[in-house]
Amino acid sequence: MADVKIEAEVREEFGKGASRRIRSADKVPAVIYGHGTDPVHVTLPGHATMLALKNSNVLITLDIAGRQELVIPKAVQRDPLKGFLVHLDLLVVKRGEQVSVEVPLNVEGNLAPGGGLLEHVLSALPVEAEATDIPQSLTVSVQGLTIGDSVLAKDVPLPKGTSLAIDGDDIVVQVVQPQAEEPAAGGAGEGEEASA
Repeated sequence: MADVKIEAEVREEFGKGASRRIRSADKVPAVIYGHGTDPVHVTLPGHATMLALKNSNVLITLDIAGRQELVIPKAVQRDPLKGFLVHLDLLVVKRGEQVSVEVPLNVEGNLAPGGGLLEHVLSALPVEAEATDIPQSLTVSVQGLTIGDSVLAKDVPLPKGTSLAIDGDDIVVQVVQPQAEEPAAGGAGEGEEASA
């Protein structure tokens, strides 16, 4: 799991105008909460934060005026068109504490011959893991699966100290029968209307 250090500044200004000014200075507004403490509003450096978030479930050590705070991203808001960071919600965690996160799933292996289609029911698996030891990703093998086969959550190998946060019988991936394409609706009727 990636562990990143970022310097944060306590934020005194609030509202849309203040947030706009922060983003125009290549910084990101964020709020830190958890462990029964009052929320702390901070400003993070935009580039360093964007690089940190390229790692799934990154553990961030924030330096806030000389005080160290261990956090994980809980909600990341991005601009829908340009993709830049708009706002972050960061959850305070403690070493040794169990947290609930979603870990991305990687699929490996080849399906059995027979033309089945692999359907990804889940792209990430909800798990509970130690805050400082969250897996970057989990791997699901689909080697030799055929139409009608599926991989359940309980079949995904988990690292030591990580447990499922969903029902073990939930389907992760399944192999389905390819759907036959239906002919275009009203093909002949359109031609008749055109000639009339």
